[in-house]
Amino acid sequence: MNSQAASVSKFLRRKTSRRLRRFYQFTLIALVLSVIIAACTNSEPGAIVTDPPDHNAALTIWWDKGFNLEEDEAIQQVVNDWSKQHNAPVELSFYTADDLSQKAQRALQAGNPPDIMMSNSAGKALIPRLAWQGELADVSDVIEPVQQLYPASVLDSVALYNNTNQKRSYYTVPISQSNIYIFYWRDLIQQAGFQESDIPQDWDTFWAFWQQVQDNLQNQPNQTIHGLGFSYSVASGDTYSMFEHILEAHDVQLLTPNGDLLIENPQTRQGIIDSLRWYTQFYQQRYVPLGSEDWRNSDNNTNLLNRTVVMTPNASLSIPATVRQDTDTYQNKLGILEFPNKPSGQPMRYLDDIRQAIVFADSENQKAAKEFLSYLIQPEAIENYLKAAGGRNLPVMTSILENSFWTNPADPHLSTATKILLEKQSRPFYSIYHPAYSLVVQENVWGQAINRIVVDRVSPGQAADDAIQQIQQIFAQWQ
Repeated sequence: MNSQAASVSKFLRRKTSRRLRRFYQFTLIALVLSVIIAACTNSEPGAIVTDPPDHNAALTIWWDKGFNLEEDEAIQQVVNDWSKQHNAPVELSFYTADDLSQKAQRALQAGNPPDIMMSNSAGKALIPRLAWQGELADVSDVIEPVQQLYPASVLDSVALYNNTNQKRSYYTVPISQSNIYIFYWRDLIQQAGFQESDIPQDWDTFWAFWQQVQDNLQNQPNQTIHGLGFSYSVASGDTYSMFEHILEAHDVQLLTPNGDLLIENPQTRQGIIDSLRWYTQFYQQRYVPLGSEDWRNSDNNTNLLNRTVVMTPNASLSIPATVRQDTDTYQNKLGILEFPNKPSGQPMRYLDDIRQAIVFADSENQKAAKEFLSYLIQPEAIENYLKAAGGRNLPVMTSILENSFWTNPADPHLSTATKILLEKQSRPFYSIYHPAYSLVVQENVWGQAINRIVVDRVSPGQAADDAIQQIQQIFAQWQ
């Protein structure tokens, strides 16, 4: 080959090499961009997606986002284990309690619900209505193999009426339970000049005690702490949950177990007025922080943990779970109490708060959904999951609840919560008796009444009458 031909050949090889490099570079860039675009397209704010699947095959699960990371990690591990055992892809997404119910309703309207949804708030505000409307799959085949392990009260809470096929059946799977507890700072009541043994057990003196603690603390220099961490907002489920217990404490019965509304009874009306007056007096007397009329679900937790209130009721063990890693705070500084006796002197009756999972009737993977839930509620699996989740919620199976992990007095929070569940009287929330009451929960009718008294300064009588009328209108739509 002459020198000119050699030069041309060398030039062509260099040019070809440059083109190949450019081709590979452009191909790599295009591949990276396609992955980024796909990720942005398939995920939503607030969702955590694992193993992005083929949507035609994947089991889709929407789960209540935990208060702590370990809660999310615990269910993630269960999902991973099941997915590997069954060689089945799973898409697990977490959403806050405030978002999950609304997102589920939008998905149903669009005809694209997930296969499984687990939500604590939806258990009272949405699920009974979905069962009534025939939107849920019957999960009796999931529950019946382990039915003997559940107490009757739990089974009653998940047996809902389907108006489409005119029968009551199991339409939800009980996952865990909690109750309403009272948390407080031991060192703050000592700073106010009291000991734990000074806390009364009868109704009026119990609540007056926390008022006196505030008075004593605020008489000290640079103290603005409040005695009570009650919520008065429409946005907070704690307002509803606490006030339902106040109605129970005052022996106000709104519905019969058959779903008959008793709210027109003059005695019931007066009980509602008295309960509203009792609850709102603490705001009016400034024994709760200003701003509690605007609290959201986590704000009572935050105010206690920030030590701006001495005590707060809360409907789970999320507060001690937050400080579990701080042994001194968990064991010694943070206290937990049962509710005092009712004004009548009778022991308090608690409202069962069952966390439930549902399978939608339009689920594309109903068989896989039921297989996953059957796997999750096996005694060993469900106990391991609840332990790994940090103990914010407790087992629903009595045999598990009696295990030493939950009853050990060395853990003051778990053992007290377990004692309440095992020994105290309870009943379901009213939405179990009639699905119309789930709209009362969703609209937070009691939160509206309470908020109007403290913000708009209407009388308890007027707020009660407006609430009664609103509830009657809701129930009239279900006749």
